[in-house]
Amino acid sequence: MPGLTGAQDGDDVDAELAALAARYETDRLRWQLAVAAGGVGSFDWDLVSGRLEWDDQLLEIFGIAREDFAGTIEAFDAALHPDDLDRVNEAIGVAVETCGQYLAEYRVVRPDGRQRWVRARGVALAGADGRAVRLLGAAYDTTSERDSDARIQRVLETMPSAFFLLDADWRFVYVNSAAARMLDRPREALLGGIVWELFPDAVGTMFEESYRGAVADGEPRRFEEYYPAPLDRWYEVRAWPGPDGLSVYFNDVTDRRAAQDEARAARDAAEASSRRLALLADLGDDLTSTLDTHDAVARLARHLVPAFGTWCLVTMSEDQRHLRDLASWHVDPRLRATVTRYAELRMDALAPSSYLFRALRTGETVAVPDATEAIARVLTGDARDLLRDLAPRMAYAVPMRARGRTLGAITVFLDDGPDLGTEDLTLLTQLADRAGMALDNARLYERQREIAVGLQRSLLSAPAQPDDLEVVVRYVAASEAAQVGGDWYDAFVQPSGSTVLAIGDVMGHDTPAAAAMSQLRTLLRGIAHTTDGTPAQILRGLDSAAEALHVGAMATAVVARLEQCDRQRSAATTTVRWTNAGHLPPLLVLPDGTVEQLVAPRPELVLGLDVAATRTDSEREVPRGSVLLLYTDGLVERRGEHLERGIGRLLAAVGEAWREACAGADGRPRPGTDGTSPAVGSIDVAALVDGVLARCVGDREPADDIAVLAVHLGPQHPA
Repeated sequence: MPGLTGAQDGDDVDAELAALAARYETDRLRWQLAVAAGGVGSFDWDLVSGRLEWDDQLLEIFGIAREDFAGTIEAFDAALHPDDLDRVNEAIGVAVETCGQYLAEYRVVRPDGRQRWVRARGVALAGADGRAVRLLGAAYDTTSERDSDARIQRVLETMPSAFFLLDADWRFVYVNSAAARMLDRPREALLGGIVWELFPDAVGTMFEESYRGAVADGEPRRFEEYYPAPLDRWYEVRAWPGPDGLSVYFNDVTDRRAAQDEARAARDAAEASSRRLALLADLGDDLTSTLDTHDAVARLARHLVPAFGTWCLVTMSEDQRHLRDLASWHVDPRLRATVTRYAELRMDALAPSSYLFRALRTGETVAVPDATEAIARVLTGDARDLLRDLAPRMAYAVPMRARGRTLGAITVFLDDGPDLGTEDLTLLTQLADRAGMALDNARLYERQREIAVGLQRSLLSAPAQPDDLEVVVRYVAASEAAQVGGDWYDAFVQPSGSTVLAIGDVMGHDTPAAAAMSQLRTLLRGIAHTTDGTPAQILRGLDSAAEALHVGAMATAVVARLEQCDRQRSAATTTVRWTNAGHLPPLLVLPDGTVEQLVAPRPELVLGLDVAATRTDSEREVPRGSVLLLYTDGLVERRGEHLERGIGRLLAAVGEAWREACAGADGRPRPGTDGTSPAVGSIDVAALVDGVLARCVGDREPADDIAVLAVHLGPQHPA
């Protein structure tokens, strides 16, 4: 029995060794498959037999042919750079002794004499007795990384800017020579040290705030800060967080700061009038950058305070009798509301003999000493009380003149300090004259724009209003130039009784564009009336007529016709037939508020390009109570924005405005807006259009003209 037991023990050991060998072989194959895909070579060193196996990838990295590789650890040692041999053998020995991890990076001397850097990682596997029997691992070529690191280091060493890198524990892990020089410490004294310990005066300053902030939010920082003695220098710093830590670039800007301080001291020492001369130039640039009168006046008021006084008022005049204070400003924000209220009241309370009217009549500057009492004597009511609250000591009313007439006046009030000297008053007079010219230009522009808009509107006659339709139009002129544009709309009834709707945009923003718009609109009306044709036939005729008459314009357009037969009248439906020449698609709002685009099967050319261009009709039968919305591109286009986004904004705006337009005074839906029983007045179409404009345009000044044509298909009596 003892013998049998020993045999059994031997069999068990053999079986265990076989299983272990199989597991090792499986692990080795799995390892090789995993690393081969990534261009990584693998190795397997059998510590029992001494056999060292390399795969093809590792042989290629070492530059050794398989038939030339002896398969021993000595063959591996022979390929290593002599300076790295001891270090690598030590790492292997530790891994084998501890059955632990093996990690090393070393140089390989290939048979052709070239050197490559290799990084290796592996693990020693233990046998049944707990001792290492195999070392499995992988290695890959890191020469390019080493070369890149070396190039980066050379760049950092030769760059004039100082650079250092801090790790997650705020320790210096790299310092270039410029940084060591600027920080006045050897590189060896910095590396490994904590920045807050080596430079304690940085704590609580912009240095600490910016470094910690950059690490916290991942955003770079740029700042200038002073570090006290022994450095006693100003530094311009850029800090970038990254995966390796915080990279810090800095330059010594002490000399530049000293020069700036000297320049600042020189400016501070200069006379006040010299500083105000610069204000005159700035004011001229600021005023000429706007053609809006109210904006220009507001800018003017803010330039005057505190350069010339404690607070000011800017007054505009049409005929030296009808005056308006258009702007005010006070150096103290708490008193600006008081000044604004005083400006609202004082014109009705000032006597005709007051200083302001005298300045406007004579065109000369009027000084008002003891201003509170002197002005209070010619004021009445609440305006007098407000003036006493403001309590000015001195006032100057300076007329603003342009093109031989007085446009208004600047009134500057001084609460304390010396009076304005002769040089100051001369400069203030020059400033007032320059402001007068700028304001007069702005007013002339506004008048020209009003004329242009009036001309544009005069070219667009009122649309037809059939009994069963409600037609609403809106036109908003562009703000960028006082010119007429090419946007147009129309609605009229053909002899057949069908209503034709049209909207278009002639390319260009000038008088020729407006003239071409008027010609195209008139031609379209004539063709539609005489031919009684469909929208596509109308546009084909318009293309032909425009070429024959040398109109010479290109335009986009949508023409739609509302048609109805007896069956549709009984069913409360209408056919919308339309054609589109390169224009934005119309919108259809169904009685339940659903908003759709009326898109033709395929796009067609704009007018004026090809007289033989294809023009086709599309049609859609819609329920009564629907709203058809036609518009020009100024409603949706914005600079730097994709058109699709503008159309999406319009679709949302129409849906929201429809819900508001369908609500009655009590906020509940009007009768008939549920899509089943439309009633007269069930939707306020004007409110719908105005709501769309408010959402799409708002307070911004449109860069292009906007035309909108909305038609509500109201309910009808049965035929």
